[in-house]
Amino acid sequence: MAATRIVVDIPEERPYDVRIGEGILAGLGEKLVPVLEAQPPSRILVITDANVAPLYLEACKQGLAPLGCPISDITLPAGEEAKSLAVVGEVWNAMAALGLARDSVVVALGGGVVGDLAGFAGSTFMRGLRVVQVPTTLLSMVDSSVGGKTGVNLEAGKNLVGTFLQPSYVCASTDVLATLDEREWACGCAEIAKSAVIDSDDFFFWLSENAEALAARESDVVAQAIARCVVFKANVVAQDKTESHGVRECLNYGHTLGHAIEALSGYGTYSHGAAVAEGMRFAARLGQSLVGTPLELVEAQDALLDELGLPVLDWSAPAQDILAAMKCDKKSRGGSVRFVLPSDVGQWQLLSVDDETILEHLKLYFGE
Repeated sequence: MAATRIVVDIPEERPYDVRIGEGILAGLGEKLVPVLEAQPPSRILVITDANVAPLYLEACKQGLAPLGCPISDITLPAGEEAKSLAVVGEVWNAMAALGLARDSVVVALGGGVVGDLAGFAGSTFMRGLRVVQVPTTLLSMVDSSVGGKTGVNLEAGKNLVGTFLQPSYVCASTDVLATLDEREWACGCAEIAKSAVIDSDDFFFWLSENAEALAARESDVVAQAIARCVVFKANVVAQDKTESHGVRECLNYGHTLGHAIEALSGYGTYSHGAAVAEGMRFAARLGQSLVGTPLELVEAQDALLDELGLPVLDWSAPAQDILAAMKCDKKSRGGSVRFVLPSDVGQWQLLSVDDETILEHLKLYFGE
């Protein structure tokens, strides 16, 4: 199957390609030569993690060889715990020791944690280097590698420190997905489901019809799902690059409760996707009360998540604790918790919800 090329064109930004296909990591450098020709890199730094490095680091460096410059690499600890200011400080110091200059390029080789941290380090070192995203998980291919958000976590919450920096190029080589375990695969499926609910009837019904094939990792369906998500996200980001007009916040569907679950259970206890899926279930039910979400959508979404390997979590916490965690999230405003609620497939509203209503629905959902 030929690689798919999607151009992300955001106002006041240089358009960039997202390429999706099998075996395209080998041609990464050749594709980057024209992208970087206005300022050829003096050095490339590949940032990856301990899980990805043994599998794909050498292939990535070989793919970058046509750029004809020195290539260094840094391997981070694997896992969400690495996405911290302490680790990014070590990366900044390593960048300085390697002699990275303003014309250097950072390549983020890994999942969402690596993409977020490498993007943040690259966007801040010397006030900004170019960053190339090479996602190696389904989640990062359909979500975090596109759109320019970077960040690290604080003890107070997830992604509370970050920047917006659009990548220069995104290489989604789908053959690397073969090494993902079931947990990580389902994690990516959750973000695909989120995009489908928020995007359109066409995407949602296509995904519902192909959920079994996606869960079984059929290559043509996987490539189509990634492409649909990239197009959806690129269109949203083009309307609201820095999440300042309320449009981009639709991408947070399921994340309000999802981030609270991750924080309260301990980062890494549940995958990001599993927590978001739980957040989607809750938000749809909250939407029934507040924006008239049809019961048919609640049930169809539940069935879709089940089929994608994302069952209801065996987790609960006191409603007051969940509410407090939600208020620490960066999406809250003036102490008010805001939810993306689907009024139907492809239709959504962003609402500030009062504490009493949230507590009532949390108690109903978690059976207190």
